Amino acid sequence: MINVIGLGYIGLPTALMFASHGEKVVGTDHKQDLVGSLKEGWLTETEEGLDRLFEDAANNISYTTNYVTADMYIVAVPTPYNKNSKKIDPSYVIEAVSEILKVCPDETIVVVESTISPGTIDTYIRPVIATAQETYGKIIHLVHAPERIIPGNMVNELAHNARTIGADDVEIGKKVKKKYQSFCKGEIVLTNIRTAEMTKVVENTYRDINIAFANELSKICHVAGIDVHEVIRIANMHPRVSILSPGPGVGGHCIAVDPWFLVGDYPQLTRSVLAARQVNESMPDFVMERMSDIMRENSLTDLNRVGIYGLTYKENVPDMRESPSMQLLEHMSKNMAFGVQVYDPFVHDKVVDHQCFVFEDFISRVDFVVVMVAHQQIRERADELKGKLVLDCRNILRGENVYRL
Repeated sequence: MINVIGLGYIGLPTALMFASHGEKVVGTDHKQDLVGSLKEGWLTETEEGLDRLFEDAANNISYTTNYVTADMYIVAVPTPYNKNSKKIDPSYVIEAVSEILKVCPDETIVVVESTISPGTIDTYIRPVIATAQETYGKIIHLVHAPERIIPGNMVNELAHNARTIGADDVEIGKKVKKKYQSFCKGEIVLTNIRTAEMTKVVENTYRDINIAFANELSKICHVAGIDVHEVIRIANMHPRVSILSPGPGVGGHCIAVDPWFLVGDYPQLTRSVLAARQVNESMPDFVMERMSDIMRENSLTDLNRVGIYGLTYKENVPDMRESPSMQLLEHMSKNMAFGVQVYDPFVHDKVVDHQCFVFEDFISRVDFVVVMVAHQQIRERADELKGKLVLDCRNILRGENVYRL
């Protein structure tokens, strides 16, 4: 049996995937409301294919707030970073492993799926294991198997993405690999734990640096009076060039967070990583500058007639973690720029002031729309923006009065 600890964005789909492919699974989370909903048959996440997976897994999974005795444990809890030191906050992982050690049998396997900075297991988890071995007399096998999935396509990517499994013992690694092969059709690579830790962080850091280049190029071309999108289109015709599209910032819990792990641990060696983070974190300010320029150019002074479209960090999902839109609103607030209208079709609870919940209501209230997120809705209803000023931060709209980054 597998006990999955943490039933959030990563833990729940992982637990359901194992259960739907024949494994007996117990999902554990400290949130009683979440566990209660799952027991009653109510999903707490909106994700394509998750409903079907939930149904398929029903006979092989149960939910509880308790840790249980199992053959294998998968830890999928949050790993935030300290915004001052830029280092990982491993407290949730430490707590989960500590609780596991109280109930697990001898020779158990503990798989940490949470993204962690290189060296986290050596620095924080092994001492906990060593103490437990002295206290309980148990042998614990540690494994790191970081996920590689993205909101909006989680179920498909769980099944088809390649995976990395880092283990101290090759045979233990093979056992874990066999478990994941029950549903994972992608290649599963076995390595050591420190390499697995570094690999996941490097993947997201690489993406962050590439995004930063596009965003910095957007700023350069704006000053130079050149269409950055035309520059990128032509440059990408080169067989060895593949520049991304600029945007209003970087969000989510992976790309916006993981590079800081390297900066925090290796501050003297991560100049390009730090520079990329600074560029991407500056983009909401750049959006605010562009908004100001456009309003001044068009003699628009009433912020109540300005609308921010999109609150989530990416299109077609309700995930707002590290959202550039929320950063933009925070920056506007610090600059006494209050009163803008806000709307997102995937955010149904009130999270900001002046939030609209009906698209038609939102559009009727504004003369200037700032498109921060490329939801399918705005693509399909672009005609309803006619007659409005638009700052398209995602390069998805065309027409008169449409400005781009």
